Amino acid sequence: MARLIFIAHSMPCLTCAVRMVSQPGYLWVFNMLRRLRADYPADYSACVFDAKGKTFRDDLYADYKAHRLAMPEPLAAQIAPLHQLIAASGWNILTIAGVEADDVIGTLAQQATVGGARCIISTGDKDLTQLVNSQVQLVNTMSNETLDEAGCWLNSVCRRNASSITLH
Repeated sequence: MARLIFIAHSMPCLTCAVRMVSQPGYLWVFNMLRRLRADYPADYSACVFDAKGKTFRDDLYADYKAHRLAMPEPLAAQIAPLHQLIAASGWNILTIAGVEADDVIGTLAQQATVGGARCIISTGDKDLTQLVNSQVQLVNTMSNETLDEAGCWLNSVCRRNASSITLH
């Protein structure tokens, strides 16, 4: 969602004929996904989104993300059409109720590692650097940065995330 909010706030707001706000960000998302598919052909691929509603963490900790503002309504209204665009371009959409997208991505990366498959995660979320290993790499299409296992150890965020995992 962070990437969607960044796109929503960085591009001009337009209103279509049926008075729904629409963003030029749709084209950006479409082009990003098309580039990912071209640069990283895969047997399996999905766009993972947070599901609506509470997660298991909300039940564990009452103040979980209490400081975060709700998604702005004009952006929320664009989620379903964005999902339709993504699905129409051949991507699977994955949302799991009660679980954040990061948890789903982490689970899929772990399953890929156990199964011996290569896993490419496109994200700008530095928290996901903890998933990088010999089979999992991160691609940030906004910065054109790729983090693999070797590059991750040169990156202080990766080292910090890896040490926090090792110590727990």
